Amino acid sequence: MNAQEVRKLFPILHQEVNGKPLVYFDSAATSQKPVPVIEALEKYYREYNSNVHRGVHTLGTRATDAYEGAREKVRRFINAKSTQEVIFTRGTTTSINTVAASYGLSNLSEGDEIVITPMEHHSNIIPWQQVAKKTGATLKYIPLKEDGSIDLQDVENTVTEHTKIVSVMQVSNVLGTINPVKEIGAIAHKHGAIMVVDGAQSTPHLKVDVQDLDCDFFAFSSHKMCGPTGIGVLYGKKALLSKMEPVEFGGEMIDFVDLYDSTWKELPWKFEGGTPIIAGAIGLGAAIDFLSDIGLDNIHRHEEELAKYAIEQMSEMEGITIYGPKERAGIVTFNIDDVHPHDVATVLDAEGIAVRAGHHCAQPLMKWLNASSTARASFYLYNTKDEIDSFVKGLVTTKEYFGHVF
Repeated sequence: MNAQEVRKLFPILHQEVNGKPLVYFDSAATSQKPVPVIEALEKYYREYNSNVHRGVHTLGTRATDAYEGAREKVRRFINAKSTQEVIFTRGTTTSINTVAASYGLSNLSEGDEIVITPMEHHSNIIPWQQVAKKTGATLKYIPLKEDGSIDLQDVENTVTEHTKIVSVMQVSNVLGTINPVKEIGAIAHKHGAIMVVDGAQSTPHLKVDVQDLDCDFFAFSSHKMCGPTGIGVLYGKKALLSKMEPVEFGGEMIDFVDLYDSTWKELPWKFEGGTPIIAGAIGLGAAIDFLSDIGLDNIHRHEEELAKYAIEQMSEMEGITIYGPKERAGIVTFNIDDVHPHDVATVLDAEGIAVRAGHHCAQPLMKWLNASSTARASFYLYNTKDEIDSFVKGLVTTKEYFGHVF
């Protein structure tokens, strides 16, 4: 993979910010969009903008074909058995909430257990808190090792015969930890629990095979993988989805409506009430084509090299704490002694470098790290080692600005 060639396809990267070349290190929050995705969105709105499924006219047929074609692209991309197992949602948050509200509330009761980890994004904590409160189930946490990784023995010790749901992120949006979700899922299934995987930070960077993972549900978002905002995917095993009730009701998801009762369409449409996110799905399909052409294995190797290079450079500097395990995805979260992360991000922004600062929607993890907030640099396929050199120089500038002595 040639990152310099890839960069040519991302128009937004070719600009100056505060008089300096833009260095975009915030892809864990949202990725930038390549020309093929932008053009796919423009083509839909220019040439065949129409609602889907309901019309028999030409534009409606073209829009429906493109929308359902995107579903098939998703199916292949994550290796689902059927398009019936691919539900379009607003994103990872909506996907997890759908599982919690539909499956969780219907299948859990007092005495049951939900198991997650302290590193989870709020979107994979709060829905389960609500399920626990409403059903009387107990929320339990798999402990983390000192470096922020998971020991499978701790999973064995936490999951019991009372556990009904295990929900874990595949890649931490803070630590870059790549969790062994396949092995965790096997432990969950051994105890009769289902396995939910938050794939928001893994799907853009790692090759995902839901059949190999044998997860029961898998959630991810388009906007973190070169696609448009406002759309994501919930994968679920057909046997489970078939028994679940919709959580949104309205047009399109119905089969028959009477004055006092209604019946639902078959999968996946019973979970897609109302006019769907048509342009978003088409854009996601274009993003999948783009990433597939480059190769997820190539992207992952590139990001691993960038993270390793960044950590090597940062480790030579005094007064910087880097969080997370040695083996990680393309995320480096850190703090500079006696400098607030927001101040770090502000100084870096003055140098044209975009990083994220805050609790990263992971306040329980911040508490575990004994940090109120952190700064985070996250890399993607369009980033380069030259940009990391600029980033490291920006850190030097930050330290000098706040009076640090080397």
